[in-house]
Amino acid sequence: MSAVPAVTTAAPGAPVVDLDLADLRRDPYPAYAELRRTAPLAWVPSVGRHLLTRYEDIVHAEKLPEVFSSREEGSLLLRTVGPNMLREDDPEHRRLRSAAEPPTRPRQVRDLWAGAFERTAHELLDRLAGRGEADLIADFAEPLVAANLALVLGLRDASAEDIADWSRAMMAGNSNYADDPDLWLRAEQATRAIEDAVARAAEAARREPDGSVISSMVHAAEPVELTEIQNNVKVIIGGGVNEPRDVFGVGAWALLNRPEVLDRVLAEPSSWKRVFEETARWVSPIGMYPRQLTQDYEIAGLALPAGSRVALVIASGNRDESVFERADEFDLDRPHRPHLAFGGGPHFCMGAWVARHEVSAIAWPLVFGRLKGLRLAEGATASDSDSAAGRMDGWVFRGPTSLNVTWHAAQAA
Repeated sequence: MSAVPAVTTAAPGAPVVDLDLADLRRDPYPAYAELRRTAPLAWVPSVGRHLLTRYEDIVHAEKLPEVFSSREEGSLLLRTVGPNMLREDDPEHRRLRSAAEPPTRPRQVRDLWAGAFERTAHELLDRLAGRGEADLIADFAEPLVAANLALVLGLRDASAEDIADWSRAMMAGNSNYADDPDLWLRAEQATRAIEDAVARAAEAARREPDGSVISSMVHAAEPVELTEIQNNVKVIIGGGVNEPRDVFGVGAWALLNRPEVLDRVLAEPSSWKRVFEETARWVSPIGMYPRQLTQDYEIAGLALPAGSRVALVIASGNRDESVFERADEFDLDRPHRPHLAFGGGPHFCMGAWVARHEVSAIAWPLVFGRLKGLRLAEGATASDSDSAAGRMDGWVFRGPTSLNVTWHAAQAA
């Protein structure tokens, strides 16, 4: 793939739309709706790129990786973690993904990891059951997915707290469009700690393969260098915590605000899978990702020159009214249309099957099954995302910062 210098200004004729990053963090969806309606490809100075916001345009771009390249000059992800598979195109992307992916495939998730995932969930709930109240994000979802991720990656000497802290620091760096120096420092400290942990794990896996991602990369058919393993583990730690944690939190919040839907799901356990897909569509845990054009190209009625920086705003595509009726509503009965929450094309999220299983097959059923009378903390309402129960935050990555709940402790299983 040819390297084309980044164009950091608006394309000729492109609408220029000023968006405040603080407003986007609070709630990006009104701005996305307006962009889809009036400027589906707009230059946004505060983000330094063109935002592509309609579903069909995003799908079209994903099908053309040779035009919409993942190798973006000046990428925040590159600055945070170094060269990695998410910022590579084939064949380099394929080499790295083929080395890392086998332990995350559906059969491996079921056969290798599901039992341990469930044991960890029970252990966390055992600690909580008698309390009668908790923050389901800090006390359950985050430690669950972090512990699971450490297992799948092969980071045996990293605690769930380590994984969660590293993920938060790197995700803050990956979305640091405001160029906050404190966020860069935190991200750098996290990446150094991950490098040390991965080096130890890789050496152990060379002696004794264990089926983990690090082991798979160490023993890959096409050689993978230690620095490549380290950088790609950093990427996986970022998304591997925030995506399942945030889908869990958003879905639990949605159901607790809709008792009639919750009753129906509890009566039909097979519907947990639909809850997962609708939740990921409704509030996408990863809201956008960057691309850079390798050649002149016209999309959304606008000619972009080679080098143009574009954001594929999948959170907006997942609320596109031309694809999803009543797109702003949480609706388990909507006709099936593929959502964009896990991306598409060669960069489809490698951890999607891990997230689906640990959330829809384990975390939600156990939480709602064991914590009897589970309800949001007093003061929460269906429309109040800044209530006592918790607050949604973010636009590049979005989810609840907390989810405060109560239940009948004496009846908890």
